[in-house]
This record gives sequence, structure tokens and C-alpha cells, in this order.
Amino acid sequence: MCNTLVIDRLIECRKRMNISKLEAANRMDMSQPAYLRYEAGQRTPSIHVIRTMADVLNTSEEYLTGISDDINPTTYIVRKDDEPELFELVMEYNKYSETKDKLNGYFKQIKHGK
Repeated sequence: MCNTLVIDRLIECRKRMNISKLEAANRMDMSQPAYLRYEAGQRTPSIHVIRTMADVLNTSEEYLTGISDDINPTTYIVRKDDEPELFELVMEYNKYSETKDKLNGYFKQIKHGK
């Protein structure tokens, strides 16, 4: 994994979420000056920071580093404290591999309004 941040993509993702630089910094649990240095290209983030940025900005590390042109996230982190119902659902889903196909089918039906 390359840890060279593509600044334009960082800015694009922040703007796509319609959040300010301050809000982005807060969501990433960093100071506003630190975030501003990343957006200005004055500071190179670690891979850990890029992971956090991707998580907060609903994209992938690969997109932010220019490895991929797909803006969609490749992972989704569900934290028990933030989303307890979804966390429990994922935990239960992973326990029962034999029912995953059925659950996926039900979800697709619900999603497409059938």
C-alpha cells in the first residue's frame, strides 16, 4: 500500500460529504491545523491516518492514494458503540454461514422492493 495521499481526492471526498475542514478534522480526531497541513500537502500522513481519512470520508485508502479510481469504500467498519443494532446483526450474520445465502436473498428482495 502506497501512503502518498492524493490531495485533490482528499478535498473532493470532504466536499462530497459537504463538511468543513474543521468538521473533517473533528471526525478524524485530529486538530484542525494538522488536517489543514494534509490538505495543503505540507504533511505526509501515515497509512494509519490515511485509513482513518478513508473511513471518515466514506471512501477507500486505495482511492485516496491513487491506487484505484473507484471512490467507493472497500471496507465498512461497524463500531458497537456507534451502531449497536447493526453491529449485532453483523456478528450474528457471521456466525451462521449456512444462512448467509438466504439472508443475502432476503436483503436483495427488500432492497428492490419485491
